[in-house]
Amino acid sequence: MSKKATVLVRLKSEVLDPQGDAVKRALARQGFSGVVSVRIGKLIEIELEDSAASAGLTEKLQKMSDELLANPVIEDYEVLV
Repeated sequence: MSKKATVLVRLKSEVLDPQGDAVKRALARQGFSGVVSVRIGKLIEIELEDSAASAGLTEKLQKMSDELLANPVIEDYEVLV
């Protein structure tokens, strides 16, 4: 058996998001009015063996996020276990 976790990574609010701006413009061209802003992020699903998902799981996932999954300079992340 295994344990699943999710890490949501988003650009910090003060960082410009050109990809989000492009999607917002495309939505307007497609006729979707009223969209004020779009921010693009990423969702990372991690499946861990039970032995790896024991004590300290949240801390382990935060370390993974800090060191590899997110760029803490420009991105925030949220760990969901």
